[in-house]
Amino acid sequence: MAKTHIWLDADSCPLQVRNFLTKKANEFSIEVTFVANKNIECTNDFSFEMIICEKVKDSADNYILENAKENDLVITKDIVFASKLVEKNIACINDRGTSFTQNNIKSLLEDRDFDFQIANCGLVKHFHEGYNKEKFFAFKKCFYKIIEELLSRQGKQPE
Repeated sequence: MAKTHIWLDADSCPLQVRNFLTKKANEFSIEVTFVANKNIECTNDFSFEMIICEKVKDSADNYILENAKENDLVITKDIVFASKLVEKNIACINDRGTSFTQNNIKSLLEDRDFDFQIANCGLVKHFHEGYNKEKFFAFKKCFYKIIEELLSRQGKQPE
């Protein structure tokens, strides 16, 4: 079985999550790669690979999709991208604690489309809701659950 690798769709991922991922990847001896259209930094000293893609729509997503393998973990907020990963049986979560699965991806895509339709009609304004402790806690809980599953397939356990 291939060794687990963590891929981060890093363009809009909060610094708190990036720092957490690099720290945990180091603790679990897992490689982590940030993929974005520009350089994305961390404020801790843990190593990670940074892949900078051209500034073309979906170039970072396409890079991850081409390189991620079964038993890897991808973190992204993009539900359409997540659906492509789920089709390939690649574990995928967002930074708010949602795990994208075969069981929920269709419903999440439908909710996303409905939200866009309402916004396009002017009934609801899109706004940036921010990132808080509750969202980070939900992310960590989801991350630990998924990473434990992936590592147990390799006969490893997170510390």
